[in-house]
Amino acid sequence: MSTGVQGSSLDEWLNLSAQWIGSELEAHIPLASEEPQRLHEAMRYSLFGAGKRIRPALLRLTCEHLGGAAADAVDAAMAIELVHTYSLVHDDLPCMDDDDLRRGRPTCHIVFGEDMAVLVGDALLTLAMEMLAREESARSAKWAAVLARAAGSRGMVGGQVLDVMSAEGDADVARVARIHQMKTAALFSAAAEMGAISAGASHADCRTAAEYGRALGLCFQATDDLLDVTGDAATLGKTPGKDEAMHKATLVAVLGMDGARAEARRQGELAKSCAARLHGSKSVLLLALVERVLERSA
Repeated sequence: MSTGVQGSSLDEWLNLSAQWIGSELEAHIPLASEEPQRLHEAMRYSLFGAGKRIRPALLRLTCEHLGGAAADAVDAAMAIELVHTYSLVHDDLPCMDDDDLRRGRPTCHIVFGEDMAVLVGDALLTLAMEMLAREESARSAKWAAVLARAAGSRGMVGGQVLDVMSAEGDADVARVARIHQMKTAALFSAAAEMGAISAGASHADCRTAAEYGRALGLCFQATDDLLDVTGDAATLGKTPGKDEAMHKATLVAVLGMDGARAEARRQGELAKSCAARLHGSKSVLLLALVERVLERSA
């Protein structure tokens, strides 16, 4: 378990990372007073809720572990949080998961309307690409290639499509695994790989970092499926029980609670084995992050 020094160090590091990316985003997102005011207000509402910021934290952690600095990773970290937030805004729409609670408050379309929520997602995704292009370098091009692949039809968006198409409860284990690989793990993998790229790491380390992120993402999604059954709205910040109510393809649906827990542990062990192959200064935090995902309650 992530207790003692490891747990305290991880808590401190995650808090500092959340403050870091929050302040960077605050400095780069258009103010609500800038025209079109309603769009910018909605973008900021969606982006500055009580999110965990785990993807930019993972990106920064991988970068620093492999010898880079936070400044090396900031543009990539902003971009991945923008993409993640856009995906949540679109996920919550009535045509998708039809949810009215996100990050402990009403979802974007509830507050600003469906039309504005669609445009918020579009604007956040486009702004992410702008963040990646702020520097003209080979590193920037690599970031863009990794994030675009993870977010597109072969990654997150493709996973969302498979999720929607599997909403009638006819999915099997292989189908659920594919959805989780594309919808969730692809962006975690991209975060870790982009962090390694930020540090100027070798191709081998970039690939191992991507493997670590992928396994961590699958572990995260397995625990997410469990929390949808066991959690409550106050803790989760979103509506529990939605997966079962909508006949979603989840690990709990195809493996049961014990099977889903076992899969979470299996992916956690895979992530740890990848972390062991990444020699750097923050191995303790890489391992503690896996434990935190396994133990998470929100």
